[in-house]
Amino acid sequence: MAGRINDDDVKAVRDAVPIDSVVSEYLQLRNAGGGNLKGLCPFHDEKSPSFQVSPGKGLFHCFGCQEGGDTIAFVMKIDHLSFSETVERLAAKAGITLRYEEGGYNPSHQRGERIRLIEAHQAAAEFYVHQLESPEAEIGRKFLAERGFDQDAATHFRVGYSPAGWDHLTRYLRGKGFSDKELITSGLSQDGRRGPIDRFRGRLMWPISDTAGEIVGFGARKLRDDDNGPKYLNTPETPVYKKSQVLYGIDLAKKDIAKASRAVVVEGYTDVMACHLAGVTTAIATCGTAFGNDHIKILRRLLMDNGSARVIFTFDGDSAGQKAALRAFEDDQKFAAETYIAIAPDSMDPCDLRLAKGDDAVRDLVEPRTPLFEFALRQIVGRYDLETPAGRAAALDEAAAVVAKIKTSSVQREVAVQLAGLVGILDQEFVVHRVAQLARWARDKGGDGRGEGRGGRGPGPQERRGGASHQAVQAPTAPSGPALNLRSPAHRTERELLKLALQKPALVSPAFDAYGADEFTAPPYAAVRQCIEEAGGAERGLGDNREYLVAVMDAAPNNTVRSLVTELAVEVFMGRTIDETYAGMQLVHVRLRAVDRRINEVQGSLARLGSNVAPDDLAAAQNEVWVLQQYAQSLRAKGADAL
Repeated sequence: MAGRINDDDVKAVRDAVPIDSVVSEYLQLRNAGGGNLKGLCPFHDEKSPSFQVSPGKGLFHCFGCQEGGDTIAFVMKIDHLSFSETVERLAAKAGITLRYEEGGYNPSHQRGERIRLIEAHQAAAEFYVHQLESPEAEIGRKFLAERGFDQDAATHFRVGYSPAGWDHLTRYLRGKGFSDKELITSGLSQDGRRGPIDRFRGRLMWPISDTAGEIVGFGARKLRDDDNGPKYLNTPETPVYKKSQVLYGIDLAKKDIAKASRAVVVEGYTDVMACHLAGVTTAIATCGTAFGNDHIKILRRLLMDNGSARVIFTFDGDSAGQKAALRAFEDDQKFAAETYIAIAPDSMDPCDLRLAKGDDAVRDLVEPRTPLFEFALRQIVGRYDLETPAGRAAALDEAAAVVAKIKTSSVQREVAVQLAGLVGILDQEFVVHRVAQLARWARDKGGDGRGEGRGGRGPGPQERRGGASHQAVQAPTAPSGPALNLRSPAHRTERELLKLALQKPALVSPAFDAYGADEFTAPPYAAVRQCIEEAGGAERGLGDNREYLVAVMDAAPNNTVRSLVTELAVEVFMGRTIDETYAGMQLVHVRLRAVDRRINEVQGSLARLGSNVAPDDLAAAQNEVWVLQQYAQSLRAKGADAL
């Protein structure tokens, strides 16, 4: 059983790996002001970026779905890892050797399953690359050369070769310490009559990496006529490989996709290679499956769905390619990006086009020209005889249903006008009306109907939290009590004070640590105040601020409170100038309201009891009210100096 990782080593890992560099492996981040970065949340679908990262604090928080935490929490969540697996992975990235308590460290037995499977794939990739140099692999090298790929290209894309024998890789990985169970689970081996045998034999091998650059599977191309398997054989579904969630080449293309706000979707591994070598470094491909929802999510996070984003699909001009284009169009509205289609002359794919006409032809191919919706409509309309009224009517019925799926009304109308021209109907308004009618019917049946599509905008962070345009927002499963209302001066000030205590503790210490949880009227805020106290108070933040924030999060009793801590730790302040004067105002307002509440409570109790109050109790209560009134007067007159 794995030993517990030394606490100092966990801290060293947390400090050594910048959270923005880790998050940037999965999504594009842009400046959000106040030292923060923003992007589209990887944990829920959204059109406007509400996911924020604070590099200075080492925290992330999504104001949409309330997910938040540090670097370790992010990796655990996005890659479904355990705490130990995550720390081990980040430690390897940072070059930190971990120490284990309670019984030493045995890597072959104590590393988590995901990490072991990733390591097996990495070892397999190195094995395959080495085998490509063997005499047996001459057929593979010839295959690459015939398609215009030299040794440098093979090295860049880590292309390899799997020997034709039964268990070459299996025996190699066993020698590296991997168990038969791990080899079967990874999909690198499969059950044979006498034990595990290699899944891939006598094939050209392409490693498939996830967004973070870790190899999770392989694509294998048949080379010999006596191979009775499919032309392409991919890794089966495993704990680390889900074909609907991987894009070949994404590890090489992600930075350029984010930088250029453009992605080129091709059909095969050699097409990706041809595009990249021709200078189209934003090319990626699906791995033996149709382009679907999970692929869209990956690209949306990198593209940030800004107005200039482009996704260009390249498909063969044959019937299969046309069907693929139509399938892609079905998901077109899930992009805010504009989508286009590129079909090479003579139906050549990018690899063939590069061979026939060179790199310039490939670059020219993927320049956006034909919108995907236009191509899709032409494919539909082209199936009907437009010379007859019945053919035009049938074409309109099918195509109008497709146009009705466009959610932005202005775009929907524009495309409907184009559809009228394609079908040959002179009355454009008739077609526009027909499309709008179908869209209404779809909404009435339970469709989306929210009017958000390309360029649409969801509620922003301030609106979700209950800003100027929304009156209140209730944190999910928050501590019992009234909803947080940011129009309430009390809630607004309490929130600012907690943000100061978490982000700039030097401005409120030591005064803040004398405040009780009961001075915060909103139960969620009182819970955060309690967490700060249990973590050692705001004064602890005067030293290592990251360690302090981690301690506050660790003190949270549940995920709801922990999420609120990260939210307050990354949220920008309401004031323009955040200094001692501003901090003093928040301290005074929170304390003054607490004093006034106490005065009202005591006076209310006295009024309710009337003459039933014992003389000593009456004197004590009156004295308390007098002292509190004097304190309140001093706070109003002297401000923070009276604290």
